[in-house]
This record gives sequence, C-alpha cells and structure tokens, in this order.
Amino acid sequence: MALDNPAFSRNSAFSAQGGVAAAQDISAQQLQEMYNQPATPPAGETMAVETTIQKSAAAFGLLVVGAALGWVTTESMPFLWIGAGIVGFVLALVNIFKKEPSPALVLAYAGVQGIFVGGISAWYEAINPGIVAQAVIATLVVVGVTLALFASGKIRASKKATKIFLIAMVGYAVFSLVNFGLMLFNVTDDPFGLRSTPIFGIPLGLILGVFVVIMAAYSLVLDFDFIQQGVRNRAPKKYEWSGVFGIMVTVIWLYLEILRMLAIAQSGD
Repeated sequence: MALDNPAFSRNSAFSAQGGVAAAQDISAQQLQEMYNQPATPPAGETMAVETTIQKSAAAFGLLVVGAALGWVTTESMPFLWIGAGIVGFVLALVNIFKKEPSPALVLAYAGVQGIFVGGISAWYEAINPGIVAQAVIATLVVVGVTLALFASGKIRASKKATKIFLIAMVGYAVFSLVNFGLMLFNVTDDPFGLRSTPIFGIPLGLILGVFVVIMAAYSLVLDFDFIQQGVRNRAPKKYEWSGVFGIMVTVIWLYLEILRMLAIAQSGD
C-alpha cells in the first residue's frame, strides 16, 4: 500500500532494483511515524468519569477527617490549623506547578487543607453560631446546580468567558492582597478590612461575594470541562488526579468565600 503514495513511487528505493534499500527506507519511515504519533495508553489506563468521581470522593473524605481534627483542636491548639493553612498553600503551589500529578501530594493537600478549613470554620462558628451549616448547604447547592447545568449542556466553558474570568481573578487577587496588607499594618481595625466598607448601604464584601461565587461556579465549569476533555482525548489515568485537585481547590475556595459573606452579613445585624 505504501507504493500508492506518490512520495514513495517516485523514489528509486521502492523500485524492483532497490529491494534492499526499499526495506531499509520503509522501516525508517515506519519508525518515524511511530515516533511522531502521540502515545495512547491501553484501554483501562485512560481517564474515566467514574474513577475520577471515586478519587474525588476519597479526597473529600480525607478533607472531612482533617476538618474534624481542625475543629476539635481550634481552642487547644490554634497554631495547628493556622500552620495547616500555610502548609496547604505551599502544597497547592507545588501541585499547580508540578508537571505531572501526584496522588500523594493531592491527598496530602486534602488532609492538611481540611485541618485549616475545620479550624477556621470553628472560629467563625464561635462568633456566629449556625453559620457553618449555612455555608455548607449553600456550597453544596452551588456545586450541585453548576454540575447539573454542565451535565445538561446549558453552560459550557468558552474562550471569551475564560478571559473575563482570568481578568476578574487577577483583579480580585490584587484587592485581597491590598486588603490583607491594610489589615496587617493596622491601617484598618475592622476584621474584614475594606470588605466592611458600605457601598449604598451594602458592605463591599457582600457585593464582591456575589461576583466571587459566580467566578467560583465558572471555575467549577472549567474543572468539569477539563475532566470531560481528558476523557474524550483518552488522557492517561494519572490526570484524573489533576481533575480531583482542581475541583477540590475550587470547592474549598467557594466554601470559604460563602462563609465570609455570611459572617459579613451577620456582623451588620
């Protein structure tokens, strides 16, 4: 069949007189084509939605265990959940910039970040009883609605929306850093900093919070889209952990933002 290709038929190596050379050239051509083709893992070793869900459930289970530990040690060992927040941030950066996903690092992030989430949740609960249950329910609702809309095809990631999302994320990150700096150097003594500033009678934190929840929901769409594309492209199974990590980061971010929104709303009562 190779002789049907004009590129081969014009080559003397494929003539009857060049039998030996033809065999050598065909072999070299085949090797080159094999080298250029992307590696496709065998069946059963590619990404699948079902196993990604199973791994996500395991990671979130570990997160809950860590959260329970952080919750019960908030008063006796406050340094534990504060230190866990720092370690969790470092692990997040390592997982983000690592070329290939590491199950151990993703699970370590889940456990350590769970301690931080449990500790800060207990701190908020001590100030505003009942706020954690409200935040958990609100987070589950946002995740569930986003997943349902994505599964039904009513929302999808797009290049334009993703650009807007990235710009908004950078802007929000800059605002958060500036606000943290003002609070750190006692420029403002309010526990929420600039977020407590009223805009038309509404705390800035509540206004920002609505937009941040929308951004987090779109971030979930990007996570779901990544998993869907990975399954469609038969990506290696190890990249399921990238999907797990992405969903976990987004859900934790969403929960903490909702928790803070509720705290700001109740502080004005």
